[in-house]
Parts: sequence; structure tokens; C-alpha cells
Amino acid sequence: MKVKFGLIQLDVSSDKQRNIERARQAIEAVKDADVIILPEIWNSPYDNKCFREYGEPFGGESTKMLSEMAKKLGKYIVGGSIPELDEDKVYNTSFVFDRNGEMIARHRKMHLFDINVKGGQSFCESAVLTPGKEVTVFDTDFGKMGLCICYDYRFPELARLMALKGAKTIIVPAAFNMTTGPAHWEIMFRARSLDNQVFSVGVAPARDVNGSYVSYANSIVCSPWGDIVKLFDEKERYEIVEVELDKTSEIREQLPLLKHRREDVYIMAEK
Repeated sequence: MKVKFGLIQLDVSSDKQRNIERARQAIEAVKDADVIILPEIWNSPYDNKCFREYGEPFGGESTKMLSEMAKKLGKYIVGGSIPELDEDKVYNTSFVFDRNGEMIARHRKMHLFDINVKGGQSFCESAVLTPGKEVTVFDTDFGKMGLCICYDYRFPELARLMALKGAKTIIVPAAFNMTTGPAHWEIMFRARSLDNQVFSVGVAPARDVNGSYVSYANSIVCSPWGDIVKLFDEKERYEIVEVELDKTSEIREQLPLLKHRREDVYIMAEK
């Protein structure tokens, strides 16, 4: 079974209305895709100072646009992520819409990006954001797909749980920076794909060297064999990438890693 992923590496600005309109135009540009994917925090600058100001509850203008476009085009839309307001809390949340514009999944980033690399990037999401706690897998016409956000994918336990729940594709809206991106971006996606025998799709914002947070960009698609199927550069770009999903089952049959897991040993070791 073939599936076309529409990757939207969006140029995000400080103008929320512009971001929403540009996202709408980008979705139109890849309307022939089956599953359209936006990047992490696409309606706001990636900045703690902006998350509450640019945030909105579900049903706000950003998610309303995504729902309308999914219904209009009859496509699945993985809405990257936006700052979601829920009572007094702010989450980094990805909403997924089906062909009828109905929300079928919501993932709140569960691992918050609190790092301080000597001579490099420093960021503390937990100063503003609240972590989620759900493993997110959703059904499509193309089988089950997993969903997590950026820093979540650094944790192999989460990727494995999605694979064990039936995901043969894992979608990752993400915004690695210029410290961690060159070092770890490609390695991480290839490793998660290889270990879990899934397609991995990472979609990032375009790079703005004048922004308060500079995205590494380089949106990526990796195969269950660990190959890079597609790799963008740093510029704004919308493109459809077609993959053969049956490769997941073929590779799992030929190299049955998941079947050979020793849960009897792992569980005992954890205790």
C-alpha cells in the first residue's frame, strides 16, 4: 500500500494571522497528499514568552482552520503542534483531523525540552508548558500511525510503545536547534526507524537565523530499514513524499526484531 505524505516546512513569523494563512496555503499546495503534516509550533515563535500569548483552546482559529481544510480536501491532517490553552495550563499539542474534519487524536508533548548545553542551546519549556502523559496512536485508512513531538522522540521507550500498539509509521512534528540538530537529527530518526521497523516522518519549521530560536529544519522521512527516503534543507519547502507501507511488514517478517523481544528478561531486570 502506498501513502503520500505532504511535508510542510513552514517559515514561521511573529505574525500569528500570517502564520495561519501561510499554513492554509501550504496545505493547499500539497493537497494531493494522503496525510498532510505541519511542523512543531507553527502558529507562534518557538519562545516561552509567546506560548501563552499565541496559545488557544481546541476550537480556536488555528485548529478551526485545520479542521476546515481536512474536510474541504478530504485528507488527514496532522496539525504539527500549537500552544494549547486548557484552563490555566499551556500544552505543546498536536491535533489530528480525519477526512471529515473530525479530530481523531491529540498528543500533548510529554517530555519537556529542558536543556543547557555548554556553549550551545539553553531552553526550559517547563517554565511555561505542562507535560502530557498519553501514548498516541491513531487509525487511518493506511493503518495505525504513532504521533509524538520533538524531544519525545529521543526516548526509545515511547517509540517502542507506539510500535507495540500497532504503529507502522511514527509522525514527529519537531524543531531541533542548531546545537542538537547537526549532531543528532538524522541519527535519531534512522535509529528509531531501524529499532522499531517503522517509517519515521519528522517535520520541522524552516530556519530563520534572525529568530529567537533557530530551527535546524531538515524535515526527514526514514524507512523501516533505517534509510533516509527524503531530507529537506533549511529553506521553506512543501513537498509530497510517497512511501510503500508494505515494506514495514516485509522487513518485520525478514528480520523479526519485535517477535524476538525477551520480555521475561526485561521485566525482571526492571524490578
